[in-house]
Amino acid sequence: MRVISALRRDGHRAVLLDLALWVFLSSFVLMKEDPNGGGSWPLTAAGTVSLGVAVLFCRGAPLVALTVAVVCGALRSPELFTPSYAVAMCVFAFLAGRRSGRTRPAVLVFSGYAGAGLLWCLLCDVRLWVWFTQLTSLLLQAVVPWLIGRFVRSYARMVADGWELADRMEREQRAVADRERLRERSRIAGDMHDSLGHDLSLIAVRAAALEVSRALPPAEQEAAGDLRRAAADATARLRDIVGVLRADDEDAPRTPADETVDAVVQRARRSGVEVELTGGEALSGLPPTADRAVHRVVQEALTNATKHAPGAPVRVASTGGTEVVTVEVVNRPPVRPASSGLASGGTGLVGLDERVRLAGGTLTHGATPDGGFRVRARLPLTGSPLPVPAPSPTAAGELRRARRDVRRGLVQAVVAPVAVVAVVGVLMLLFQQYTQSRSVLGRGEFDRMRVGEERTALEARLPDHPLDGPPEGVGPEPAGADACLYFRTLRHDTTPVYRLCFTDGRLTSKTVAEDVPNEERRRP
Repeated sequence: MRVISALRRDGHRAVLLDLALWVFLSSFVLMKEDPNGGGSWPLTAAGTVSLGVAVLFCRGAPLVALTVAVVCGALRSPELFTPSYAVAMCVFAFLAGRRSGRTRPAVLVFSGYAGAGLLWCLLCDVRLWVWFTQLTSLLLQAVVPWLIGRFVRSYARMVADGWELADRMEREQRAVADRERLRERSRIAGDMHDSLGHDLSLIAVRAAALEVSRALPPAEQEAAGDLRRAAADATARLRDIVGVLRADDEDAPRTPADETVDAVVQRARRSGVEVELTGGEALSGLPPTADRAVHRVVQEALTNATKHAPGAPVRVASTGGTEVVTVEVVNRPPVRPASSGLASGGTGLVGLDERVRLAGGTLTHGATPDGGFRVRARLPLTGSPLPVPAPSPTAAGELRRARRDVRRGLVQAVVAPVAVVAVVGVLMLLFQQYTQSRSVLGRGEFDRMRVGEERTALEARLPDHPLDGPPEGVGPEPAGADACLYFRTLRHDTTPVYRLCFTDGRLTSKTVAEDVPNEERRRP
């Protein structure tokens, strides 16, 4: 009940946070899309609903939420410089970096944004300068917040790894002392079992033989029976002493000594765990040491999966040969959070590794790419120990890796925007050079144009890229002209320029526009 209450409390808190986020982001739409400011109520309602949908996706699929905000911003302003959705794009991009640990999907999504913007400019015959503006907006409102979110995620993971390392070191210090005490107890128990147990058994057997021997008188037979019973009592007391020498918190075995792996799996299934067993035939006829080690591996792995990944399916697979048997237990990511009330000593895998090592095998364990966990043991069947693999990273190594990831994230947060700005700047420079080369109108062609010609007939003879507007300093356009086009006279000079003005689809003015002095521009 305590776990259910905690889950409900966390769920209510998440709903309240999402609701507050939606209200916050919608306030910008309500302020900027007001009808009094040039907007409309239908656009306001559509934007508010779209942001609500984005908030619904921001936890499970934050990139989808970011895409919704980008589409809304593009519909409002092709350059993506829109106060209504700029904050939403920054927030969802940050959450995408904070909540998603994978980089490739985000890179693909950002590339998709850039490709879609370029395709839109080409299909709609929009100037490519609009696309460069889009790239700049995406860099500032999506890429940079996403990188900041990734840095925050890496830093939080490093802090969590640090606390886990401290807790693990404390447990390991206690475990070292406990291990030494248990080792000494086990050594004493082993000596008693090997020497006294064997001798007492021989005494009991010989006394039993004398008890039924007809060569002895009844009194001596009775004495032999007393001796046999005394030896049996001594053996029982020896078992009691060995039980006392167990660890303080170690119970006597509760499962049969000859329990099979299939029985362990069946018992887990009866407990409600979804377990799949494959290759069980490879576990039949194993040597006693390997058989007990395999049983212990499966038992401990199923216990850990039940404790740390509740509701997740578990697969137990085994393969065998003439020299080696391999057993692997893999659980998928947890379906629901693990109960905080379940105790975890953190030494189960350590003891399991010791058990496998004493059997001559090797044990590997770690997280799977999809968020699950894998335990894999290889045990020899011939008695020869297997080669020991390279040791897994220690807690200190994991902390160093986390620090390295944080440093890498910080470098990415600084270097990536600078690199993107440099690339966009080079593209803009190249495009500017290209448009300049395609906006030069020859003098001979300009002289052959006649006032009164139709614009459609002239366009086939004009350069592909006219200037974006009149250069700074040229005189005013003729009164009554519908549109004026400006072309360079030379490739690298700003003025003079050729100015062609049209009215009702016909050329009404052709002039060479010169730079007007400042005093004439100020003259009324």
